[in-house]
Amino acid sequence: MHLGSQYIGDRICNFTLWAPLMEEVAVHLVAPEDKVIPLQSDELGYWRGTVTNVEPGSLYFYQLNGEKDLPDPASNSQPQGVHGASEVVDHRGFQWRDSQWRGVSLDKMVIYELHVGTFTKEGTFTAVIPRIPELKELGVTAIEIMPVAQFPGERNWGYDGVYPYGVQYSYGGVDGLKQLVDACHEQGMAVILDVVYNHLGPEGNYLWSLETYFTDRYKTPWGSAINYDGPYSYGVREYFIENVLYWLETYHIDALRLDAINAIYDMGAKHILQAMADITASVSQKQGWQRYLIAESALNDPKIISPGLVGGYDLDGQWSDDFHHALHTVLTGEKQGYYKDYDGSLEQLAKAYTNSFIYDGGQYSLYLQRYYGKTPSECDSKQFVVYSQNHDQVGNRMWGDRTSHLLSFAGVKLSAAAVILSPYVPLLFMGEEYGETAPFLYFISHSDPNLIEAVRQGRKQEFAEFYSSEKSPDPQAVDTMLRSQLNWEQRHQGKHRILWLFYQKLLQLRAEIPALANLDRHNLEVEIMRSQKVLQLKRHYQDSQVIYWLNFSQQTVTLGENLPTGNWNKLLDSADVQWGGVGSCAPQVLAGETEQELVISPQTVVLYGN
Repeated sequence: MHLGSQYIGDRICNFTLWAPLMEEVAVHLVAPEDKVIPLQSDELGYWRGTVTNVEPGSLYFYQLNGEKDLPDPASNSQPQGVHGASEVVDHRGFQWRDSQWRGVSLDKMVIYELHVGTFTKEGTFTAVIPRIPELKELGVTAIEIMPVAQFPGERNWGYDGVYPYGVQYSYGGVDGLKQLVDACHEQGMAVILDVVYNHLGPEGNYLWSLETYFTDRYKTPWGSAINYDGPYSYGVREYFIENVLYWLETYHIDALRLDAINAIYDMGAKHILQAMADITASVSQKQGWQRYLIAESALNDPKIISPGLVGGYDLDGQWSDDFHHALHTVLTGEKQGYYKDYDGSLEQLAKAYTNSFIYDGGQYSLYLQRYYGKTPSECDSKQFVVYSQNHDQVGNRMWGDRTSHLLSFAGVKLSAAAVILSPYVPLLFMGEEYGETAPFLYFISHSDPNLIEAVRQGRKQEFAEFYSSEKSPDPQAVDTMLRSQLNWEQRHQGKHRILWLFYQKLLQLRAEIPALANLDRHNLEVEIMRSQKVLQLKRHYQDSQVIYWLNFSQQTVTLGENLPTGNWNKLLDSADVQWGGVGSCAPQVLAGETEQELVISPQTVVLYGN
């Protein structure tokens, strides 16, 4: 099924709208000429028609019951913004060059999350392309683009999108996104797209006009839930399942990151997420290379990434906030808001390394005031994405402060090592690889003054538990977005350059050493040295072994007992002068059979291989 407009050539275009409660639907072409063409309905409420003398670029509305015009809910392009007419797009004209592309496997992904509007000064898809070679040189294998579904105005994180099939026009629209994906594939880089299937934004959401897409049976943080399981849900499910197919086939996207699936409610026999997984598997099989669905979830429920044969949803992976929160509280000591559930202990961080979930059913959450979660014992390590920062964990701080603002230079390096040397898929947030100094703030460009004020007040309430009386940046102000743009030139300067090279070294070691490249937390041994505030981690795979120590204390630590047996060669010490440290005190060769001491500088990682 092709929802919306489908240009098939020779000035012929098919139109399809699902609107089962409407008595009359027509296509209202408004440019280049004005005319109204009635559509015919089938028994399920799909209104269809084939219209001649239509060119790509033609603008149109759907006319409901002979009186009300609204843009196409499955519009591919909105050149006049969320309230304007939809545009007919000819997807056949783009010349793809990636016919030999076969993707990047999940266990080989090093993900780099970016926001198109602030990644470059131009804020476009094509402006990202010149930076791909340097990301590849760094060791990145996949970029993850924050949502690009058409949103109000030109400034937004993307989670206020109201056209799930539309591509943000100010970013470069349909062809701009295709050019970026094609260029990435040409250079061996996968593309993950962040999509939002739990809500639509508050401005320009014309799906409300069709009366079937939302339900009051469930509530989300953004209002009424999307209707995935009630009366008329069949068309809603089709709309979003087709959207998965649309991104994978029309734009050659490698994977979708599904935003906040804990706000997707479906009590039906087959969960909508499983249906999306089925269509993804179908595309993978048909096209001969693997596509993925990666969830953001606050449920700590392994069912999400478990096979359908055992009652799971068959998604391929999920973000791990537990890992982030445990690492963040160890490094910063913060205890406000949701961090109150994380005590800053090495025990919690060690559990995140070995179990993925800290809250797995047996722990009471002070923040949520309930027990939750389940041990993901049957889930693969490659199914978990970990990070020290991302758009949420930076942008939902009032001042948008990154780890480079919160930690010392030594602490930033230690944080990077904790993520990249883990047995999980690492994610970097744009700019962290060189210690970007610009914040990443929350910003919007709505047109409704009441809505703008509501967003301002909502942000103020969100920060209340973290900040008492400070005034937060105005999300509507242009300067708030401009302050969030990367200072890309920093990567060649002073300690920024050193940090970039340090990240590159970590990613190189991760790729080249089998014990690090093999993502299996069951081949990981963790020892907690509480008095020294040191975590010792040992990983092995076949004949390859590594051992490394993460010193989270502010003191130099000397280890003289229980050092590993055999000869171990030092591969990395973040205290080394080449990494901007005071100089390494750790021996080049560690021989466990001899009386030897291992000296680890404050907030340092030391890695040995054998």
